[in-house]
Amino acid sequence: MGIISSIFNRGEKEQVKSGGMEDYMMLVRVYFQSVLASRLGINNLAMLPDLRTYKQTFRVPTLNNKLGLGEKVSVRKTMKNIYKVDDSFFDEIDASIKKNCKKMQDVQPYLYQFQGFTQDLMMLVGNLMKFKLRVPGIFKKVIYTMTEKTVNDIFDKNDFTDPGVIKAVMSIRQYDQRLRFSRKWVTDFVYQIVMLAKKEPKGAEETQSK
Repeated sequence: MGIISSIFNRGEKEQVKSGGMEDYMMLVRVYFQSVLASRLGINNLAMLPDLRTYKQTFRVPTLNNKLGLGEKVSVRKTMKNIYKVDDSFFDEIDASIKKNCKKMQDVQPYLYQFQGFTQDLMMLVGNLMKFKLRVPGIFKKVIYTMTEKTVNDIFDKNDFTDPGVIKAVMSIRQYDQRLRFSRKWVTDFVYQIVMLAKKEPKGAEETQSK
């Protein structure tokens, strides 16, 4: 689980490699916040810290005097270029937010739900896949198939015996009933992070031990 959970413990001053896990998760958050801003008419950047950082760093212009529109386009283009993300990934985020966020008061609970969903999901995947995560990154199809099977087990399998796993499985299922992401969306999200984790630099001790 160590290679996965580190993405959620980011520090503002920490320097990260462009295109890595930190960047990927940052862009996902920026896209969520861009959709929320454009749908609900949020103009206060203080409410959307990741969007503010992205907008200021890359100097993204505001389209039609509406925050979020230009940022959505920019993030889509960036993620397609760097991570080869397809349109359906973004479309599902749009649909999830449309269903769950009707008013301003829905924003924070929704973002907390998504954060809880991704944290539980990645820690559980790290637990269930274990040694499978050691498969070399060149075997992309094999890794995707293993990821897909693990995601399906999380939603379909009911004979887990470890209490911690059972608790995490139930939590993820409850989150997804509200968020409404498809199995493909979840698989693609997890697969992307697993592949990026394999590209992260290894610690000195780990490198010496091999």
